[in-house]
Amino acid sequence: MVSLMQGRLPINQDVLLMQKGMLVRKVRSKSWKKLRYFRLQDDGMTVWHARQAGGKAKPSFSISDVETVREGHESELLRSLAEEFPLEQGFTIVFHGRRSNLDLVANSVEEAQIWMQGLQHLVDFVTSMDQKERLDQWLSDWFQRGDKNQDGRMSFPEVQRLLHLMNVEMDQEYALQLFQAADTSQSGTLEGEEFVEFYKALTKRPEVQEVFENFSADGQKLTLLEFVDFLREEQKEGERASDLALELIDRYEPSDSGKVRHVLSLDGFLSYLCSKDGDVFNPAYLPIYQDMTQPLNHYYINSSHNTYLVGDQLCGQSSVEGYIRALKRGCRCVEVDIWDGPSGEPIVYHGHTLTSRILFKDVVATVAQYAFQTSDYPVILSLENHCTWEQQQVMALHLTEILGEQLLSTTLDGLLPTQLPSPEELRRKILVKGKKLQTLEEDLEEEEEEEVLESQLEGEQEAKPELEAQFESEPQELSPRSKDKKKDKVVMCPPFCTPICCQIMVQAPSSKPESLLFPKQKSKPIMCPSLSALVVYLKAVSFHSFTHSREHYRFYETSSFSETKAKSLIKEAGNAFVQHNAWQLSRVYPSGLRTDSSNYNPQELWNAGCQMVAMNVQTAGLEMDICDGLFRQNGGCGYVLKPDFLRDIQSSFHPERPISPFKAQTLLIQVISGQQLPKEDMTKERSIVDPLVRVEIFGVRPDTTRQETSYVENNGFNPYWGQTLCFRVLVPELALLRFVVNDYNWKTRHDFIGQYTLPWTCMQQGGPVPQTLSSGPAPAPFLMLSSCPFPGYRHIHLLSKDGTSLHPASIFVHICIREGLEGDES
Repeated sequence: MVSLMQGRLPINQDVLLMQKGMLVRKVRSKSWKKLRYFRLQDDGMTVWHARQAGGKAKPSFSISDVETVREGHESELLRSLAEEFPLEQGFTIVFHGRRSNLDLVANSVEEAQIWMQGLQHLVDFVTSMDQKERLDQWLSDWFQRGDKNQDGRMSFPEVQRLLHLMNVEMDQEYALQLFQAADTSQSGTLEGEEFVEFYKALTKRPEVQEVFENFSADGQKLTLLEFVDFLREEQKEGERASDLALELIDRYEPSDSGKVRHVLSLDGFLSYLCSKDGDVFNPAYLPIYQDMTQPLNHYYINSSHNTYLVGDQLCGQSSVEGYIRALKRGCRCVEVDIWDGPSGEPIVYHGHTLTSRILFKDVVATVAQYAFQTSDYPVILSLENHCTWEQQQVMALHLTEILGEQLLSTTLDGLLPTQLPSPEELRRKILVKGKKLQTLEEDLEEEEEEEVLESQLEGEQEAKPELEAQFESEPQELSPRSKDKKKDKVVMCPPFCTPICCQIMVQAPSSKPESLLFPKQKSKPIMCPSLSALVVYLKAVSFHSFTHSREHYRFYETSSFSETKAKSLIKEAGNAFVQHNAWQLSRVYPSGLRTDSSNYNPQELWNAGCQMVAMNVQTAGLEMDICDGLFRQNGGCGYVLKPDFLRDIQSSFHPERPISPFKAQTLLIQVISGQQLPKEDMTKERSIVDPLVRVEIFGVRPDTTRQETSYVENNGFNPYWGQTLCFRVLVPELALLRFVVNDYNWKTRHDFIGQYTLPWTCMQQGGPVPQTLSSGPAPAPFLMLSSCPFPGYRHIHLLSKDGTSLHPASIFVHICIREGLEGDES
């Protein structure tokens, strides 16, 4: 099997040395540091480890699992062990999803560089793989698992074991026939291309072949005109079908002669259907496609709760890794709980709990480094400030010095705005959300006064000789502004005062400067002015009522709501909440009872237009699938434009009682088949899954529903359902679809296999439910009555519970959306 990938592997000296193996120290904590022998396998795609060289090895990770490789100094754990191990010898392997990082320490700087450079070299290669190369790599991984004695070839008993691992229940005699047909060398084993041929025999797609033959005159190929007919009639590509057909043939036809003749073979047709062009998610909505010039309050904002936690809320670990993961997955609002720390340095942790502590300055440095790696649009630092005056000054100092030009510390043009700025205007800016001593208007007025004062002082310096001559003969005349202030005296901080806490203090002439510069402890404001000044557009205020907010608050002031309070307001005054969120930002956070870092369903809050619905992103599950599903669109930039009826301050929309003018739609989904579904528990070699598909819709309450197919017994490799599900949705603009594949279990809850979630508006849709698939039940007659505006046959590529790809696991469907609630059999 080595030959399958080896010809294309980017072999260099580092990779060759990794394949020889190396003894490195695996570090889990300050007390757990053990030597392990790591070796890159001959396939160049998997790394195994053993307790010692020559010892019993087991798989550690696949190159496709790796997101990146970091240097030792970037690891919190390795930095804490810097006195024991030189940081230059350490490195960290970062995996996709929520899998913990792997910290390793090599025996020398040179050995560390070999692994860092070699791994990154292979990761870059995997990232750039095309569809066929990804499939080859997947096959290589399976071959490694099936080749129990690691001799590079597979016997029939090993193939039988592999079939069970791959979720295939097959008659032994038929399996032997396929094995012998693929064994062209007649060696009694399969290697390389022989295994590929065996796999192809296993994965024949009769349902795809049937669609192909419906448009192919000879059943062997699709001519250009036949493929155009398919794109036009089934995929509803319209006028662009002719040009698109040429592009797709050039992109997916494997044979050069086919490309020259402009024909598409069955393999090319299947490649197209399995590609991003045949994906359920409309590729037009993957890049940034929305208007990004509207005010911030017009967008849903991907938000994180207690971002510093990578575990639960009581005893979990606090780590800057929480911020790295949140920002890299597109979060644009992250939370920081700051408390007084030792040695005058503020710390971040979940107060009054046993969660561990990290330094505030480390959090700020991490945000500065990772804020704009995934998205250029603004990051909001939601500060929960519990610090004393002195440590607030330190916070302000860290924010200004570490973030530098990234930090937004005044309005964009220095003028009083009439609405919040847009994500486009705030590109690559970090905004502070928190409490503020005064209004933005007062801040800008003070800045203006300071500028006037500075210009006066400059003028005085230039005219100093003249002023000295006049000083003894006549008193200094007050400026008009000073007269307006009733001769208030301006007192400046002394020269030794740090710039960060400098402020202009205005008092009556009789006051003593000393009492102003060094006030008694009890007279200090709760908040430090230097920190307050960094809050510009996102002043945190308490919520009393929607009427109170309209009468007393400004558009740049924002309120936070617990999930319980927000849900109560939606039920009591849903329309008022919608109107409130059309002009002011709202943040919703999980209940304090969620000590396990569980999540709530964000959809109910989005229905009311709440922008920042903060999630415990460290916890995988249904709720995070929904969150990831919404923000998968628009380039994954973390901002999604709300529907127009949630941006109108006069909106009549009520999330609990949706009525017209919103256009209802009917969705018809024919769930056709599944491909290469994985097992939940890979240790159960003899177990085969019984898969079923559940389609869930999340939206306004009347639209939230689910339906599922029957289960297919003992077939996770190529199950066939051929069943049609019908949904009627009142407010499609707010709906999300979640496709879930479960392993049927009549005793307990079904076991999760994979899922994919996307916005209703981002689906590639389809024509009438087809009757072409003779092996499945015919759809109801009313489903065939009218045609739909969009296509067609789509693959849904499944994700794990952790949100990582389960390639090549997928389900094959036909989707059709029609306007209105037509289709009622009554």
